[in-house]
Amino acid sequence: MKVKFICIGKTGKSFLEEGEHEYLKRLRHYLPVEKLEIPDLKNAKNLTVEQIKEQEGREIISKIQPGDQLILLDENGDQFTSLEFAQFFQQKFNAGGKSILFAVGGAYGFSAEVYSLATGKISLSKMTFSHQMVRMIFFEQLYRAMTILKGEPYHHSG
Repeated sequence: MKVKFICIGKTGKSFLEEGEHEYLKRLRHYLPVEKLEIPDLKNAKNLTVEQIKEQEGREIISKIQPGDQLILLDENGDQFTSLEFAQFFQQKFNAGGKSILFAVGGAYGFSAEVYSLATGKISLSKMTFSHQMVRMIFFEQLYRAMTILKGEPYHHSG
């Protein structure tokens, strides 16, 4: 099974891009993982928040294939410890399908249509992070989950 990570816009900060690259490289040791960047909308300043969410939502939906599981990174999602997240990921992996898609929305979140297609929502924290920063944090947590599932020492030494 493949893991895909859908995000809006470029990271734009070299220190975050380096972290993303490092954890994606580590993750590929365990499973196929792909980061899909949806370009920022053109003329977004001329659009309402709802129009932005709908247009970004259409782009996210275009990346979903039949049999994919869509998990949203959302402030109202379930919160997990790293061990609980590893178990959650294992359950999703065991459920089968073509891919597990994790999506982080743009600055305003997701459209109603994207929410309706989601098979789960997770929150990384009660705190708010920039949507660029969330990417590196998520990749690190997914890597940590893989080391937990494989019984490797990273979780206690990281």
